[in-house]
Amino acid sequence: MLFSSMTFVFMFLPVVCALYLLSNKRFHNPILLAASIIFYAWGEPKYLAIMLLTILINYAGAIAVEKFNSHKKFWLISTIVVDLGLLIYFKYFNFIIDNINNLFHAHINALDVIMPIGISFYTFQALSYVIDVFRGDCKAQKDVYKLALYICLFPQLIAGPIVKYHDVAEQIEDREVNFDKVNIGVKRFIIGLSKKMLIANTLGAIADKIFTQPADTFSPLVAWLGSISYTLQLYYDFSGYSDMAIGLGLIFGFQFMENFNYPYISKSITEFWRRWHISLSTWFKQYLYIPLGGNRINKNRTYINLGIVFLLTGVWHGASWNFVFWGLWNGFFIILEKMTGWHNDTDKVPVKILKHIYTIFVFVLGWVMFRADNMTYAWTYLKNMFGLVPVHDITYTMMYYVDNVEIVTLLAGILCAMPIFKNMIYVENKAAKLAVNVWLMVLFILSSAAIAASTYNPFIYFRF
Repeated sequence: MLFSSMTFVFMFLPVVCALYLLSNKRFHNPILLAASIIFYAWGEPKYLAIMLLTILINYAGAIAVEKFNSHKKFWLISTIVVDLGLLIYFKYFNFIIDNINNLFHAHINALDVIMPIGISFYTFQALSYVIDVFRGDCKAQKDVYKLALYICLFPQLIAGPIVKYHDVAEQIEDREVNFDKVNIGVKRFIIGLSKKMLIANTLGAIADKIFTQPADTFSPLVAWLGSISYTLQLYYDFSGYSDMAIGLGLIFGFQFMENFNYPYISKSITEFWRRWHISLSTWFKQYLYIPLGGNRINKNRTYINLGIVFLLTGVWHGASWNFVFWGLWNGFFIILEKMTGWHNDTDKVPVKILKHIYTIFVFVLGWVMFRADNMTYAWTYLKNMFGLVPVHDITYTMMYYVDNVEIVTLLAGILCAMPIFKNMIYVENKAAKLAVNVWLMVLFILSSAAIAASTYNPFIYFRF
């Protein structure tokens, strides 16, 4: 079930909110757990069993880690192996088989494996739980239903933010629901829905028109239009979903971490990754980078650790070589900035502007790899952007790809990617608050109309 669907916005969410907000506090967790199971089973009921199996494995694994202290490393490793085994099977099995066949000229048959929605997200949440118990950061949860609520809570179940257990353990036990939280939560949800329906979908249509054509059949200008449109689509699609998830969490009394902090204003790729998909970045930092030694050993080991982290960041995003190269692309510039001190923010304004331009180039080119179906297409597309390939049989002019509404949306997307309207939902002035509320109502009406009228409503991060 999509957050940006008529079923969710006008049926599922109102019913769940009514039951939750009007019920006694002791029923809050059962209502949310039941709603989360229905939410997940709505689209793919056959994969509900995989998620429930993950819950039981980590429930038993964490208890074993805590109870059998002298063998807790064995139980931790066993639980991690099973968690990652499920993830690898459902997400990477056919990718591995294809590469074995290509490398060794073998003829192993692929399986009809379909990846369960959200498996990357809820697997990482489950891993953080059992690792937290192993480290002594929290106690093993003896109530399987509360652990189930943590892993399958529907606001962040299928696309994050990736919530670490030690951050919400107390909130699962007891949390306050009040008017201020609900008010801010509703506003965050509307902002996220507007990002998704009014900006991401509009710009996504432009990007799809371009990226579905051979990469040598349009001009370099069109290639740049496609890459910039996709750059903005991805940000508004994913940050919009995160806003909706954070808003829903507030409505139900949960405080989730921010997942995006205007990443496109960054002046280095290091800063970019502090602002982009923050929950994933912090997960890799806490559960992989620091355990590998972080930057505490020596410089060469630090560079190796960063390379490993960004290689796995790419792999986490998808079973395709373009994701691997995208991860290595980011890792290369992170390491380069670490070696040169480029990421230090102590420069004067002209240098900061140059650094910002460099950063934009790096992540825009990186998103081409991310969007392309394969690296062959990505490489041709990248060369086209710089006029390095002969262009054949140009079928459409620039105006085929954009109309006036899409041009305005593109400009609005660029403008709103900067912190111009930051914290507008928290204003205290009565006149400003009224203006914001009216504006949010207009956005909700426009978004609802777009949901009702649109047949184009993809969500990019569902495939992760």
